[in-house]
Amino acid sequence: MSDPYDTIESLAEAVIGGERRALARAITLIESVREDDQDRAQALLAVLLPETGRAVRIGVTGAPGVGKSTFIEVFGLHVIDGGHRVAVLAVDPSSQRGGGSLLGDKTRMETLARSAAAFIRPSPAGETLGGVARRSAEALLVCEAAGFDVIIVETVGVGQSETAVAHMVDVFLLLLAPGGGDELQGLKKGIVELADILLVNKCDGGLKDAANRLRADYTGVLGLLRPTDPRWKTVALTCSALEKTGIDEVWQAVQNHRAALGPDQGIAERRARQSKAHLWNEIGDGLRTAFNRDPVVAGRLAALEDEVVLGTTTPHAAARSLLNTFTGG
Repeated sequence: MSDPYDTIESLAEAVIGGERRALARAITLIESVREDDQDRAQALLAVLLPETGRAVRIGVTGAPGVGKSTFIEVFGLHVIDGGHRVAVLAVDPSSQRGGGSLLGDKTRMETLARSAAAFIRPSPAGETLGGVARRSAEALLVCEAAGFDVIIVETVGVGQSETAVAHMVDVFLLLLAPGGGDELQGLKKGIVELADILLVNKCDGGLKDAANRLRADYTGVLGLLRPTDPRWKTVALTCSALEKTGIDEVWQAVQNHRAALGPDQGIAERRARQSKAHLWNEIGDGLRTAFNRDPVVAGRLAALEDEVVLGTTTPHAAARSLLNTFTGG
């Protein structure tokens, strides 16, 4: 049986036509680390780019256990009820030994996954700093080309994944949970400064009063922080994904943020900065790959590592020596 997506043109046409199997195939191609696949992936993106850029890009992060997946499912269904199509790129923690997704075999967002207007793609974080899959930004573009007009990127909520996701979305949501001990612990990691919307989840049952107090605490703190954009004042909200309350207010806040910045002004400026940063990240990744593959560098690396460990040379001197070897300087 012939492959209906055996050419870049046929695959691109199927993605733009909204074929889910083609969409999954395209993202798999983008996530591949094979050099020939990467060449094909970039050719595919070149065809798809004119069909991208029209979606609302939302990042969602928060500590493990805060209820990100439950919130995203309820929020996604609410947005779909409003006539939108929602794609979720959920980045799972990866095994440090095998590299596979630890949560890949776990059923997540089952109700949302059954919706014809939703697409959910779990991806292992791999070795990428902060846990964001290296090609998440490009997978986002493919989802836009397939006609999804709301894209949600969920992070593992550990390390520096918050920074990575904040640099690929239009609006960044930080989920918090009441009753976690040090209620303003997010400030210690600087996460709050990245957020456009703070959302206290689990505002239900015995935690309702604590959730409202936490929201009030953060509302007071936000006045002391520099906003992510001068056109927008970060807001703190409460919701209950369990009871499905406060969800409409969250979606309204996303829309308010977009209106305040302006799709052709602030949002476009943010995306331009993100694209430039992504360019330099790719340059850095490419140089590191070329450096590691250089046979002359490889021949000297082990000896210089030993010298650094033994203290007979400094890391700075060893790095300069290797870089000079690499560049021929």
